[in-house]
Amino acid sequence: MICGPRAGTQTTRREEAMGYLIGALLVLVTLILLVLAAVKVFAVTVLEYEKGLKYTRGRFNGVLRPGMYWVVPNFTTIRKVDVRPTFVSLSGQEVLSSDGVPLKVSLAAKFEIVDPEVAVNKIENYQTALYLDLQLALRQIVASSLIDDLLQKRNDFGKQLLEITSAKAKEMGLRLIEVEIKDVMFPGEIKKIFTQVVKARQEGLAALERARGETAALRSLANAAHLIERNPALMQLRLLQAVGQNSGNTVVLGVPPQSGPIPIRTREAEEVETQHPLPEKEE
Repeated sequence: MICGPRAGTQTTRREEAMGYLIGALLVLVTLILLVLAAVKVFAVTVLEYEKGLKYTRGRFNGVLRPGMYWVVPNFTTIRKVDVRPTFVSLSGQEVLSSDGVPLKVSLAAKFEIVDPEVAVNKIENYQTALYLDLQLALRQIVASSLIDDLLQKRNDFGKQLLEITSAKAKEMGLRLIEVEIKDVMFPGEIKKIFTQVVKARQEGLAALERARGETAALRSLANAAHLIERNPALMQLRLLQAVGQNSGNTVVLGVPPQSGPIPIRTREAEEVETQHPLPEKEE
């Protein structure tokens, strides 16, 4: 065990060393804080529905997933891109059908960004580019179709637009989800003509249905006439049925001379028979 002046000297040296170390650490922390204050490091949060494009000194350095990132603005930039599904609308596109009918067509498309690097770095404005591609595809399809087909197969034309533009959208880092034709509009005179055509078509269908009903009624009457001709008694039975169903009405029956009388049993006759029964015949 070391005692005396030598031990006190070692303890003093240790205390001095610890003091120097603590002072150096304080100076280092102060310098770091000063540097951070001068550089202004700040945090960037990429939300759940976003992706971040990281650029270091102007060069693309990767795609960032949702989370918090510390950024030195003089060296690093993060651009956030919303990757939720988005809608684009084309309204009132004036086109001509293959049979020369002028019309205005409106459509809506739903898309999402699947590759932010391509959508942002390779194309100046991906929404404008997609809009133009949809517009050209719409004109191509309408110009090669008859107006009747366009009106009757609107959903099919939306599927064709989706097939044509999906490949081009993929090249821009996009995924085209759905394309639908919203409205097909005609000029005033053309609209009036189509209204008359539709009205005439409906009147023709109504006349056809009336003719079918009359034909069925005549066929039923002809069958009834054949049955009565083969069985004359059916007429008498039908008359009796009508008399039994209708009360308080007068029915005049025309009976041929050669035919026998038609027995009709009325309610008054039943009451008389009940009150005054006929005597039984002796055998």
